Amino acid sequence: MAFLIGVTLALSIGLLMSFTGFDRDRAFYPTVMIVIALYYALFAVMGGSVEVLLLESVPIAVFFVASIAGFKYSLWLVVAALVAHGVYDISHGQLFANPGVPAWWPNFCLAYDVVAGLYLAWLLKTNRIHARANNSLTTKG
Repeated sequence: MAFLIGVTLALSIGLLMSFTGFDRDRAFYPTVMIVIALYYALFAVMGGSVEVLLLESVPIAVFFVASIAGFKYSLWLVVAALVAHGVYDISHGQLFANPGVPAWWPNFCLAYDVVAGLYLAWLLKTNRIHARANNSLTTKG
């Protein structure tokens, strides 16, 4: 059930953001990726473990860097980060014992992340969003 809800939410949110034009801003999907990465920090805090929070900070930082690089250079990096985070969700329990993670989270987040990544890939492939940043927007001058 969690998997189906993740798929449904990712498609619903993607379509709504396209319909309203929110996703025309290059920052939208990188910001979504950053928020997704931060959930494991939230779960560590909810579980009351500073040690797990510190351990979770490493992969969170990797996803932050991928999101920022995707925003600055190519949104295809964000597609890769979203799909990679979905894979990470499934293997997360074998890497970390985070007591705050709900039992249904890995399947939900796997589905959401991969579908969101595929939706962004479709937007990029069909030129609804430009993959590359406009240099005048990303550099100070």
